[in-house]
Amino acid sequence: MTKLIIFDLDGTLTESKQPLTDDMAALVAELLSVKKVAVISGGALPQFLKQVVAKLPNNANFAGLYILPTSGAALYEFDNGDWKKVYEERLSEKEEDMIKKVMHEVAEETGIVDFSEPSYGERIEYRGSQVTLSALGQEAPIAEKKAWDPDYAKRKVLQEKIAAQLPEYSVSFGGKTSIDVTKKGIDKAYGIQQLCKRLGIPESDSLYVGDELKAGGNDEAVYKTGAATCEVENPSDTIRTIKTILTSV
Repeated sequence: MTKLIIFDLDGTLTESKQPLTDDMAALVAELLSVKKVAVISGGALPQFLKQVVAKLPNNANFAGLYILPTSGAALYEFDNGDWKKVYEERLSEKEEDMIKKVMHEVAEETGIVDFSEPSYGERIEYRGSQVTLSALGQEAPIAEKKAWDPDYAKRKVLQEKIAAQLPEYSVSFGGKTSIDVTKKGIDKAYGIQQLCKRLGIPESDSLYVGDELKAGGNDEAVYKTGAATCEVENPSDTIRTIKTILTSV
């Protein structure tokens, strides 16, 4: 029996960087009344609090909700009215500087990102346990993000060239326009494995729901775990999936 439902965030529970809709928030709260729920994605903790936590009703079972920012490089749980850090695989300032330098060099060398052009917010962001390169900037409009690299070609070039210069780190696809760098072996699979250990739940008793489970997608690492998977196309599809789960309880 599935005891833990794990969701990707952008493209699955919400559109990119957008808060949960009222309908989605109500369904997640209902799911929290019968299952443990986790959300894992590349953003930092404040992004999760803004997109997810702030939209849930005050009477939601927050004690059953687990947040895994920076693609599983950190884990937070709700305790005594606040979000407490369980672990964080933090990058040092020296590592941050080195990774940012490589990202900048590769972006310019390939011509895929032109730093002289205006962007929608920061292009390279340090998130404690992760450094993220966002080609259009952190706050780019959803439509532009979706149109920028629909076939993964640009991200694949960036990922491969950054990885070649940073062999001691994990370099993976983030969102529609981003590349994430974490410590070696730190990815969504690591986060799921650590959460299941924390909860004493076999990985096989968990279900992962995401929109990028295809080869090369940012959810692909989940296949390294024993979790069952459910690929969705968008948040509307996720709503249907949650309703199906609730009817089976």
